[in-house]
Amino acid sequence: MSALVTVTENLWSDLDVEAIADAPLGPLTWYGAGGHAEVLIAPRTIEALRTLMQRCRSNDIQVRVLGSGANLLVTDEGVGGVVVRLNHPAFQKADWLGDGTSTTRIGAGADLMKLVQESARRGLGGLSQLAGIPATVGGAVRMNAGGSFGDTAQSVHSIEMLTIDGEDRTIPAAELDFGYRQCALPVGIVVAAHFDLVPGNPEEIRKHVKEVFDYKKSTQPMADRSAGCMFKNPIDPATGRRESAGRLIDLAGMKGQSIGGAFVSERHGNFVGLREGGTANDILALAFAVQQRVLDHSGIRLDREVVVWSKRCENADKRRSEVP
Repeated sequence: MSALVTVTENLWSDLDVEAIADAPLGPLTWYGAGGHAEVLIAPRTIEALRTLMQRCRSNDIQVRVLGSGANLLVTDEGVGGVVVRLNHPAFQKADWLGDGTSTTRIGAGADLMKLVQESARRGLGGLSQLAGIPATVGGAVRMNAGGSFGDTAQSVHSIEMLTIDGEDRTIPAAELDFGYRQCALPVGIVVAAHFDLVPGNPEEIRKHVKEVFDYKKSTQPMADRSAGCMFKNPIDPATGRRESAGRLIDLAGMKGQSIGGAFVSERHGNFVGLREGGTANDILALAFAVQQRVLDHSGIRLDREVVVWSKRCENADKRRSEVP
C-alpha cells in the first residue's frame, strides 16, 4: 500500500490555479522523456500556492517543484503527489534596480538565461557568470547553479520562501550555507530571490556574457538532448582535491558507451545524451553503469548532479520539495 494519499480535485478545485491530472512531465524536461505526474498545478497567486502547500501538508501529500526541467530526469513510471510549476507572472516578475531598492528582486519562476541577458542590457553586473545555464531562479538558488566562471551564490542577498506549512520566510544568504552545487534551504518552495547587482559598463558586461557562453558552447555538447552535467565533480579522498567527473569517466573508458537510447557523449564524458526512441530509464541505467565503472577504476564514487524523480524514492522523504 502506498504511503502517499491519492490526490483528489478537492485539493485545488476552489483555488486560483491551473491543474492537469496525469500530466506528462517528459516534454517539460530537457531530456524530453519520462513519466507522468499525478497532478501538475500552476498557481496564479502566492495565496493559492500558500493554501495548496497547507493542504498538502495536512494530507501528507508530497510536493515537488518543476523549474525549467534542465537538471531533471523523471523515471518512466512517473511520480505521485503534486508537482508545482511557478510559470505565472506572479512568480516571474523582476523588480530591477532604480526603483528605490538596494537589491533586485526576481521571482523564482523567472528564466535565468533571459535574466542574464536583461541584466547585461541594463548595465547590471552580478549574473554574467551564469550565462548559458538553463534554469529558473528558484532552481538556480536551490542547487547553487554555476560553472567555471562562478555560481549563483556570489550574487544572492536573500531569498523568500514558503515553508511546507505555508508560512513566509526571508532568509539571508549567510544562513543558506552555499557550497558546491548545494545550499541549506529548509524544506519548502522558493518564491523569489534578491540579488546584489552592481551598475557597470553595459558593453563590458555583455562582453563577459558572450565570453562565458562561448566557453560553454566550445566545451559542451549543447546540441544533444541532455540535462547538462550528469555528475558533480567529486573530491578525491586520496588528495582532498576536487576532480573533474568528465575526466574520470573518460579514464574509465565510458565515453561513447550506451544503454538503449542513452549514450555518454564523446565530446564531454559528464554528459549523458538521449537518442530518439530512448527512455528515461535508459538514462538512469547508463548513469548507474558509469558510476560503477568509475568506482572500479579510480575508487572514487560519483554523485549525480541531475535530480531524479521516481515513485521508488517517494517513501524515503515524502515531504521534501525538489526544484530542478
